[in-house]
Amino acid sequence: MATEAPNQTLPLLYSALEPLSSKTHAKMNMRIVEKAPMIAQAHAIPVTVDEFPLLARHYPIIFATGERPVPLALMGLNEGVNVFMDEDGHALDRSAYIPAYIRRYPFLLARLRPDSDELSLCFDPTLNAIGEFEEGEPLFDDKGEPSQTTKGVLEFCEQFETAGQRTGAFVDDLQKSGILIDGEVAIQPEGAEKPFVYRGFRMVDEEKLRELRGDELRKMNQSGLLPLVYAHLFSLSLIRDVFAKQVQQGTGPANVGKLETANA
Repeated sequence: MATEAPNQTLPLLYSALEPLSSKTHAKMNMRIVEKAPMIAQAHAIPVTVDEFPLLARHYPIIFATGERPVPLALMGLNEGVNVFMDEDGHALDRSAYIPAYIRRYPFLLARLRPDSDELSLCFDPTLNAIGEFEEGEPLFDDKGEPSQTTKGVLEFCEQFETAGQRTGAFVDDLQKSGILIDGEVAIQPEGAEKPFVYRGFRMVDEEKLRELRGDELRKMNQSGLLPLVYAHLFSLSLIRDVFAKQVQQGTGPANVGKLETANA
């Protein structure tokens, strides 16, 4: 899993960003888009700590490499492979939890000016979800005020940003504790001569976790950090399930490789 962040200017899934404006988009609606193939090709999705308990039921939770090891829901072991979505970006299992990062798309809060901390609601216009359509929900009312739909989108994006701040603090605590290590998983299917070995991601070292001093463990437990660590550790067994799904779907790896993931 090569998890070093690529040199990119836009977050994962987004091809462009346009600020939502009561002037430019006053008469526009937001509609449901039937196809989002970029989601079907995303095999590692950034997640927040608020989601760990639900994520751990369905996806392996790993950490990207680099200075900021972002937590990721692993949806495939190889670049461009997502075993949980069909080719149009729809969940194959409608009962499975869908990460908030995906549900937020095509919207996000972004800084329009590098010298300002102010965040503006933006969207990806390439998805074609916003326009002068007959169908869909209006973005603004007749007075130019945000509609209930827009207010709902803004609230969701604000909650995601707040959860992202908690996630950043969680990662900082993990790094300070020294329990994050370079991960490795070996999977040997029946009949294979050699195991498939995947590296290039980060994970919590259980041995280092056990060796932490009592006061450090008590602090992690009181802060709510410890249950999140165990949710991550328990979820790692699902990597083999993802491998099995790839084999079943005909997208299994041809040889030993890395799990290609990236920071958002």
